[in-house]
Amino acid sequence: MDWKNRLYFGDNLDILRREVPDASVDLIYLDPPFNSNATYNVLFKEKSGEESAAQITAFGDTWQWSTETEAVYKEIVTSGPRKLADLAQALLAFLSRNDMMAYLVMMGLRMVELRRVLKPTGSIYLHCDPTASHYLKLLMDSIFGPEHFSAEVTWKRTGTHSDAKRWSPVADVLLHYARYGNPTWNPLYEPHSEEYIASKYRYTDTDGRKYRLDNMTSPKPRPNMMYEWKGYPSPQLGWRYSKETMARLEAEGRIWYPDSKSKRPQLKRYLDEMEGVLVGNVWTDIDPINSRAQERLGYPTQKPEALLERIIKASSNQGDIVLDPFCGCGTAVAVAERLKRRWIGIDITYLAINLVQRRLRDSFGGQLSPYEIIGAPKDLQSAEALKEISPHQFEWWAVDLVNARPAKDHKKGADTGIDGYINFFDDKSGNAKQVIVQVKSGYVGVNHVRDLKGVLERERAPIGVLITLREPTRPMLTEAAAAGFYESEDFPGRYPRLQIFTIAELLEGRKIQYPEYRVETFAKAERKTKHQQEEMF
Repeated sequence: MDWKNRLYFGDNLDILRREVPDASVDLIYLDPPFNSNATYNVLFKEKSGEESAAQITAFGDTWQWSTETEAVYKEIVTSGPRKLADLAQALLAFLSRNDMMAYLVMMGLRMVELRRVLKPTGSIYLHCDPTASHYLKLLMDSIFGPEHFSAEVTWKRTGTHSDAKRWSPVADVLLHYARYGNPTWNPLYEPHSEEYIASKYRYTDTDGRKYRLDNMTSPKPRPNMMYEWKGYPSPQLGWRYSKETMARLEAEGRIWYPDSKSKRPQLKRYLDEMEGVLVGNVWTDIDPINSRAQERLGYPTQKPEALLERIIKASSNQGDIVLDPFCGCGTAVAVAERLKRRWIGIDITYLAINLVQRRLRDSFGGQLSPYEIIGAPKDLQSAEALKEISPHQFEWWAVDLVNARPAKDHKKGADTGIDGYINFFDDKSGNAKQVIVQVKSGYVGVNHVRDLKGVLERERAPIGVLITLREPTRPMLTEAAAAGFYESEDFPGRYPRLQIFTIAELLEGRKIQYPEYRVETFAKAERKTKHQQEEMF
């Protein structure tokens, strides 16, 4: 099958309606904002692993009732599924037009589309916290049907807080629904506890294998199984096994014989052959991502890979399609890739798309399956369109074109004149230097080049790059050339101190010039090995 994994930049509602066919997805995991009225920031890591003071607002998790929300509500009531329409009206009567209702309206319309794209054997997991989980369960009941509710999983994500003045909130909820009655399901097991092993597996064979003893008598009358075995009389109801099976078990050394014929032989069940304990709906064995974890990328609400691995293994098979419509830094996408599933990720911020690309590249290198980014500008016309929709998203996208790290938080503080930067080494001192990046999407003139020159002097940076949507003027090019070159004693080459690039030139592949001993400015994902099973393709 000719398939490319897909990473979409844009509103997931529009993308689901336009791009994802009916009954095409095997598993959906979504971890949408929880209506916690919080602003989430991306904290970038320095080379040392420490978190930088620099941060970017990823998204504001604050929902407000607006004219757009009103329009979505009316769409649900007038043309949505009947039960969802009834629930929406009841919730509005109960909650009124407030932030929580705005959040539920947003989620309701998306849930309708997510149900549509699920295969008949598909499952969906909605990750939420107690702030809205009870409302979201009603929402999912109205869309999927309460009969297709499978489980409410509780994940203990943190420890208790000593200063809490209430029962400490330590858990998230995952609501699991099936599309229909027979979803893909692979039972998962966890190891037995040491206490269980000590109490149940009390015997050890000569080869060191632990075992327990199990009854070999039939639980119900079986006349054809009533026979004498090795001098031991038949149990009242008969043996559990035929003579042929008993002979095989005997040959394998799996029968334990008591010292008296008045007692019964028993079956040896070896610990190393047991699958363990079925995983239940309370998960306390998956730790959250702590500040020192290798997989921590600094993205808000990032979830541990072990959590997604459990979900993906249980509810999908190799080659299945996994969809995450709020993909963030791409944990579900990365785990799906490692477990040889196909995947679709969607996010509304280009910052997330930027991080997912790096995570996939760092984690899988040459083993990474083919994928394409859809929705990001690929020509000048679409770049212009993105600038009109969101200047901030345009800026993040432009910074990514030169593989730089975003540096500006649009919602906080004064403009420092730095939109992105690249760290590099060019000598043996061990001290990193910076390429400063500025992005201009409107009118540009020679004053912008002079401003960048001032930023370089203030920051003591050797190289500056000005990215423009418009063509630079001749005085701009002259002013940039007058800044001269940067040279290093330990690294050969001369590099223009002020470099100007248009978006069109970058899209055509033109590269900025700086010493190539680069320092990673994003937290680097740990290299992963794909799950060693049969190849997916």
